[in-house]
This record gives sequence, structure tokens and C-alpha cells, in this order.
Amino acid sequence: MRLLPLALVASLLPATAFAQCGGSFSGFVKDLKKEAVAAGHSSATTKAFFNSVKHDPKVLRADRAQGVFQKPFIEFTRHLISQNRVDRGRSMAKKHDATFDRIEATYGINRGVLLAFWAFETDYGSFQGDFNTLNSLVTLAHDCRRPELFRPQIFAALELYETGNFDPKRTTGAWAGEIGMVQMLPRDILENGVDGDGDGKVSLKTSPQDALMSGAKMLSNLGWQPGQPWLQEVTIPNGLDLSKTGPSQKYSVSNWADMGVKPRSGSLASGSMQASLLLPQGHKGPAFLAYPNFDVYFEWNQSFTYVLTAAYFATRLEGANIYNAGNADQGLSGKQMKQLQQKLQARGHDVGKVDGILGSKTRIAVQAEQLRLGLPADAWPTPALLGKL
Repeated sequence: MRLLPLALVASLLPATAFAQCGGSFSGFVKDLKKEAVAAGHSSATTKAFFNSVKHDPKVLRADRAQGVFQKPFIEFTRHLISQNRVDRGRSMAKKHDATFDRIEATYGINRGVLLAFWAFETDYGSFQGDFNTLNSLVTLAHDCRRPELFRPQIFAALELYETGNFDPKRTTGAWAGEIGMVQMLPRDILENGVDGDGDGKVSLKTSPQDALMSGAKMLSNLGWQPGQPWLQEVTIPNGLDLSKTGPSQKYSVSNWADMGVKPRSGSLASGSMQASLLLPQGHKGPAFLAYPNFDVYFEWNQSFTYVLTAAYFATRLEGANIYNAGNADQGLSGKQMKQLQQKLQARGHDVGKVDGILGSKTRIAVQAEQLRLGLPADAWPTPALLGKL
């Protein structure tokens, strides 16, 4: 699922848009029509675009049922990465070798990176979602949880409709409004759509060339640095200062090497490059150095576990070994994670929503409490930490 950062979304909206949600659905659609006409779209086009729109409760149920993100990293990767997916990815790399060569020459995006997104988003295009896209976008914009994310996508879809690249009745995709093989929102398509196969159209649902080239352009525009690494598995020494770990802390690669961090295979990146040491399940589990390109993943998706899994899978598709799972300490159940988040909030930490998901904010809070309590400060919450809190 593609989730734009809220700061970017906010810049796309009029100042009054944040209050424009809820109420009767028909009244909400009526206001959307007025806003579209005020923005310069013709009345006839606007009426035709919104004519068939319906509220879809299935979209809201899907939005609230994302329990998969509560899985810890090791379980999550085993859920998403099978040998079949690895084999299919390498087969797709050969099948579309010429397209990936063009992508690497034009945008500098490694094929493994795009293959991983292609696999996770739609299983290499085999299932792209069957939700009516306009219904999804309008339903989610009407819902007051995240109108700032979805409202601008409605008007982007209207622009696509005006160019003949969106059908309000027939365009389908994921429940959150993403379209095509690599699941791009309408605004992304407007800004990054590429006619990769040269047929004069941008067809993200039916053309792998269009979808992959468009995804590559989007990653490039989000800040991907050509020819640079994004993630590497490493080993860490006993006695490492664990308070230095986590996605918010960056040190030079030469600093990490001086601290005893070593590549599990190959060699580390340039010594001057900045990197974060990620321990998704604590100091006894897998360990990775995340380089600057890794930050771009968070512009695609906001889930730490999804992002790390996608980045790791990209390295696998380019020849990396299966990570060493180690012997991680026992984690928390979803119910326990919510209890932990409530306790952290009570101590003044910002953990975001209490949702049972170990996201970046919760990890930062956990690490701070581990330091205070004299526990290994690896940002991995355990029953022992929950008990002490």
C-alpha cells in the first residue's frame, strides 16, 4: 500500500479541506463537485465523473483490518517471501531484462528494488485489486480518519478522467485507491506515469513496461540515488552500544566499522556514507545497515516492517543470502503491544496511534525506556520491559 507523507499531502490541499469530511455522503459528493468546478473543471465533465460514485463500506472494513502489520519482522518476511516469489522474481527479471536495463540507465533504480514492490503489491501483476477506485477514494475522503491523504487523489483522478486515462465506473484497484501492477495513486500517475512500451498510453494495469518505468520514475523523484546501496545484512559484536541503533540515528560507515559492525558477506559501503543500524527484533535477531536510499522507502510506505521487508527482499532478488534469524527474545502479542503503547503514552512518549503495531515512534519510546531501566536499548519490546513499566 502506497501512503504519502502527510506534509506532502497537506501541500496539495486548500486550507479548508481538512474540515470537509463526514456528514451525509450525498452532501459530501455535492461539495466535491462544487470544488471541482471552482477549480476549473467543466460542469458537464464533473457531473459525468461523479455520476456513478457510491459509498463502499467494504473499503472502511479493509482500512481497519490491517492486522498483518502487527507481525514481527521475521514472521512478516516469512509471510511475504516464499521461494516461489524469489524464483518468479528472478524469472521476471530475465523476461523484462531490456526494460530493467532502460530503467537502470534512465533512473538508476536497481531491478531488485522494483521487483520487490511488484511482488508485494500485486504478486507480479496477478492480483491488482477489485475495488472501484473512485468509490474507494471518495469513501476514504469522506471518512474523517485521513481525509488529507485521500481528498487530493479524487481530483487527480478527475484529471486522469479528462485525458481518457480513468473510467469512474470501471477503473479498479486496491481498497486504498492505488492502481496498476505497482499500485500507484492517481496523483503519482499524473506526475510519474511513463509510456514504457511506446503505444502512446500509460497503462499501469496491463503493461509491465509502463508500470515498471512509472514506478522507477516515482522512486527517482522521491530522491533515490543511482548506484548507491539501500540495505545490507551485518553482524554486530557483543558489547555494542545499542543506544546508537535505530532508524533515527545515523553514523558514518567507518564509525560503524570501528564499533565492530561487519558485513555478513561482501564489504561495507564507502566509509563516509551515513547509515543506521536496524535491529528489527532486538540485538539477538537479524541486523542490517540501512543506507540513505533506504529512507526513500518510507516515501512509498509508512510501515517500518513493510519497508524493511521490501528492502531486504530486493537484496535477496539481487543475490543476497537469507538473513540470519538469530535467536531473538520473545516479543509481545498484539494485545500486549497496545498495553505497552498505553504505558508509554502515560509516561509522555509520542507513540502515534495505539494500534498494537511496533512502528518507528513506538520503537523510539521503547529504546528510551530501556535506557532508563538499564535494559538492552535495542528498541525491541519484551514481556520483561512491559512488566517493569
